[in-house]
Amino acid sequence: MQKVLIANRGEIAVRIIRACHDLGLQTVAIYSQADSEALHVLHADEAICVGEPPSQKSYLKIANILSACEITGADAIHPGYGFLSENANFASICESCGVNFIGPSPSSISLLGDKSKAKATAKSVKCPVIPGSDGIVADATEGIKEAKKIGYPVFIKACAGGGGKGIRIAYNPDEFVRQFSAARAEAEVSFNNPDVYLEKMIVNPRHIEVQVIGDKHGNYVYLGERDCTIQRRRQKLIEEAPSPILSPALRKKVGEAAVAIVRAAGYYSVGTVEFLLDKDMNFYFMEVNTRIQVEHTITEELTGVDLAREQIKVAMGEKLKFKQKDIEFKGHIMQFRINAENPMTNFSPSPGKLEYYIPPGGPHVRIDSACYSGYKIPPNYDSMIAKLIVKGETREEAIAVAKRALKEFHIGGVFSTIPFHQYMLQDRRFLENDYVITYIDDLLAEGCTFQIKSHEKIND
Repeated sequence: MQKVLIANRGEIAVRIIRACHDLGLQTVAIYSQADSEALHVLHADEAICVGEPPSQKSYLKIANILSACEITGADAIHPGYGFLSENANFASICESCGVNFIGPSPSSISLLGDKSKAKATAKSVKCPVIPGSDGIVADATEGIKEAKKIGYPVFIKACAGGGGKGIRIAYNPDEFVRQFSAARAEAEVSFNNPDVYLEKMIVNPRHIEVQVIGDKHGNYVYLGERDCTIQRRRQKLIEEAPSPILSPALRKKVGEAAVAIVRAAGYYSVGTVEFLLDKDMNFYFMEVNTRIQVEHTITEELTGVDLAREQIKVAMGEKLKFKQKDIEFKGHIMQFRINAENPMTNFSPSPGKLEYYIPPGGPHVRIDSACYSGYKIPPNYDSMIAKLIVKGETREEAIAVAKRALKEFHIGGVFSTIPFHQYMLQDRRFLENDYVITYIDDLLAEGCTFQIKSHEKIND
C-alpha cells in the first residue's frame, strides 16, 4: 500500500489523511463541487472532483470514485464513516479491482450489516439479544402476530439500517400497520432495501457501545466502552468513556461479549458493537457498526491507541502489536458534537459561512474539525462543525475542562450546538448520571430550548 484515496469528506477525511501521512503514505482526496474549498482537499497530496453536490452524484458514485483511483494510481481506499463505508458491494468491487479496501471483508460487512443475521451471530456465542422476530417480517399481518408474541411496545427496524433511519415504534396493534408501512418506505429510500424486522423495545435504556479491533491473523482486542446515551432522535450528541454506569466486572463482561461476536463473524479491522443496558444492568446486543465511528476519538484518548492508524495497518496485513492485557483505561473522556444547528429552534439546520471560527485549546483539549474562518458549511451533508474532546482524571474534572473549552469556542455566522452543551453541563440529571436514552427528546417535548442557566455569553 502506497497511496490511499479517502472516499469521504469533512473531519473524518482530515483525520484519515493525517494517519496516512504519519505512516508515510500518499493521499488522494475526492470532493464534490460543493467541497472544492474543503480542508481535506487542502491537506491531501492530490485531490480530484467526483461530481455534483448531492451525495448520490459524488460521494456515493462508485464508478466516479474508482475512476479517481485509476487516474491517481491509488492502490487503497479508506471509506471513513457514512457514505459507502458499510456497503458490502463497494468493498467487493474494490477487491475485484485490486484496490485494498481499508475495512472489513465484504462477507463480514454483509453478515453484520444485516441486523437479523448479526443478531443470529450474537445468539450463536450466547450473547444476550433483545427479543424479536426471527429474521425479516414479510408483511403487516405476519408482523402483528409476531408483535403479539414479543409484547408491545415494539421497534420496527430496517434490516440494512443505520444512523437512526428506518425505525418506527408501535405501542399497540392499531398503530402497527401504519408504522410498519412507514418503516419499510424509509428503509427503501435510505438503503434501497425495504426489509424490516421486529424487536422488543427496552424501556428507558442506556446506550453502551464497545470498540473492538481485529487483525487478519485472528487476534482481537476490545478497547473499552463508550456511553452514547445523550442523543436526539437517535443521533448522538455527547459521548463519554468509560461509561459512568458500568462496574468493572460488567465492563469486562460486555467487552468479552463484543469480541466473541466479531470473532464469530471472521471480522477484521476496527468496529463497534452496540448494546442497550436496562435498569437492572442487563445488557442486550443491538448491532455492529463495521467501520470507524465518529466517536473513535474518545477511545484513542482513553487508551492511547491510534485507531485510524491501526485500521490502516490491519488492512496492510500487519498483526496487532498489543494484546488485551496491554490495554489500560486512563482517566475520563468526553466528546461534544458541535453541529451547525440551532438548539433553541428544535435543532434546525444552520448552514452558511463561518464568519469566524476560533476553537479552544489548552491542556486536555482536542479538536477534530474540517472548518476554518471563512469556510462555507454546505447544506448538502451532515452539519458537523467540530468534535470537542476533553479529558480529566475523573468525570468531574472532564466536565470542568469541557466548561472551559466551550466558553473559549467562538463561532460566528451560523448557529451551533455550543449552547446546548453548556446547558447540559449545568443540568442536574446529567451531572448526577441520572438519565436514559430518551432524555433529550423528552426535554424537547416539554418545550425546552436549551438556553443556558446563567448570564454567561452564548456563542452566536
